[in-house]
Amino acid sequence: MRNLKLPPYPFRIIEKEGKQYIFDESRNKWILLTPEEWVRQHFFRFLTEDKGFPKALIALEKKVLLNGVTLRFDLLVYDRKGKPLLIAEFKSPQVAINQQVFRQASRYNEMLLAPYCLVSNGLDIFLCKMDFGNRSVEYLTDIPEFQTLNQ
Repeated sequence: MRNLKLPPYPFRIIEKEGKQYIFDESRNKWILLTPEEWVRQHFFRFLTEDKGFPKALIALEKKVLLNGVTLRFDLLVYDRKGKPLLIAEFKSPQVAINQQVFRQASRYNEMLLAPYCLVSNGLDIFLCKMDFGNRSVEYLTDIPEFQTLNQ
């Protein structure tokens, strides 16, 4: 798999029937290793190991129902009160981060109203702070520690 603009981590990877699988520590199971999954697993480790996000407050690939349509977000971080804090949408490193990707993440967040939205392909990383009252977005230059976001 391709190197990303995230620290390298030791992953458990196996091969079965010509396909690679990565052990997902969050879901406690083996997952088919796709380029998008590679990005998702790196971000899970980055958030938990480098930014102090509690593993228990992170959900990976959960479904939400929005206007009768079932959507599945890539990663959702809850705050200590159980409310959505950060939603993330990941793409393969080969997929450019464009307006369509931002719209997809925003659509998922319409129901969740997480104040932070992360979009990345592992090479380009964008974190936005949402102000729903003023209908504005502030782009952050770094991903803060969990304690900073959860104030």
